[in-house]
Amino acid sequence: GTYSQVDLTHAHLNMPATFMYAETLQERPIEITLDARKDLDWKVATQLKHEEGNTFSSPNLYYFMDSPTEISNLREREFKVDGQTIKFVLHDPDPESDFDTYWEKVKAIVLQEKAVFGELPNYDFGEYTFLACYAPNVSGDGMEHRNSTILTDTETLANGGMTGNIGTVSHEFFHSWNVERIRPADLEPFQFDQANMSDCLWFAEGFTSYYTNLILERAGVISAEDYINGLNGTFNYVWNSPALQYFNPIEMSNQAPFVDAATSVDPVNRENMFISYYSYGSVLGLALDLSLREKNLNLDEFMQLMWKRFGKTEVAYTVKDIEATLADYAGAAFAQDFFGKYIYKSEMPNYKNLFEQVGLQLDRASEKPYFGASFKATENGLEISKNTFKDSPAYQADLDKGDVITSIDGIAMNSNDAFKDLLNSKNIDDVLQVTFERFGEVFTTQVRLTADPTYTISIAPDAKKSAIQTREKWLAKK
Repeated sequence: GTYSQVDLTHAHLNMPATFMYAETLQERPIEITLDARKDLDWKVATQLKHEEGNTFSSPNLYYFMDSPTEISNLREREFKVDGQTIKFVLHDPDPESDFDTYWEKVKAIVLQEKAVFGELPNYDFGEYTFLACYAPNVSGDGMEHRNSTILTDTETLANGGMTGNIGTVSHEFFHSWNVERIRPADLEPFQFDQANMSDCLWFAEGFTSYYTNLILERAGVISAEDYINGLNGTFNYVWNSPALQYFNPIEMSNQAPFVDAATSVDPVNRENMFISYYSYGSVLGLALDLSLREKNLNLDEFMQLMWKRFGKTEVAYTVKDIEATLADYAGAAFAQDFFGKYIYKSEMPNYKNLFEQVGLQLDRASEKPYFGASFKATENGLEISKNTFKDSPAYQADLDKGDVITSIDGIAMNSNDAFKDLLNSKNIDDVLQVTFERFGEVFTTQVRLTADPTYTISIAPDAKKSAIQTREKWLAKK
């Protein structure tokens, strides 16, 4: 969850970070009265059940701990969907007109996500609340809760938040189905006093990540071109990761207690050993959706089936349950093939063929040379800021994180621009003479440039009419 923060602008309460955990009183009902400052025009927003005034209640300790609370001079918008209230509470200094514009985007997202599953969940107390705090003094985050989400960012609506924050709205609201109710069995019951390890975050977080931008496109918040262009970063991150050699999506999910904002300060080799289950699951969700569409099926209908079996009934699921549900929907052979290759192993789908059937093309910038290191400029030269990718040119030359490159082919490396200019003047298979400092000593090595492994996903100008129709159906507003 988000960090608790109390200052003159607000009281932002993440309950586990604010209140004592009373293990022996877990089933005891809770009532709390919050003393909001009237002189600052503070009001209370929370998913806790409203009793009267600023008094709220929770049926047990778990629900209380799951109920973030924002107390500030907040503003509200709400609308009704199928008899339930969807409320957006905003703590942001910008004009009402900005809030109105943002609210229209939020409403469109709500309706498109409802269309994926066919219905809203039955929210406790008939209400779902977006708790948004956009201010320079907060830390950026987003966290799902049973009947609410907390959304925080340093960008206010007028300072980039109008576009920069809306993706988190899409992601977190999708969780009110996928995670909060379609729930992994290995997260039940959730333990507040120990690490919670799950096999299913590639689905719970990853498939949610797949839908995050797809929903923005269907809702008209971004264009189809922007959506397709946005696939590139995640695709290349996963496709080119050396970590595919070591762990499958289930094993990546298992690492959540060590990587998802709970990391130690010890240096680790995440660049080569870990792929975010958000990103990994997202590209697998994309592959599954496009693969299903080859059979005149789609991921929306599969998610509806998961909702009916495990979400609406609130029966927790396992990885095997996802596979069995896919088998019932798309056939046993299809499910066995998909899970056997991509979930229980770490093979990659044939994205080139999948993209072609929706009128997209996958191209590689194979004429560009590739060095294989990230830098930050220092007064002494370019310091390698991350572990070099396994088998990259820099890795093969024994360059490592923390090395400071002072010159290449006799040219001083005193800025990132200097490096880019030099690299652009070179060709694939050129050998560079690299001078660098490590632990106070000067070394030299040779780096043989290879072809840039980056791919570009784009709309194919010569796509078949049938492929264009399939793409339009995939991206169409529901």
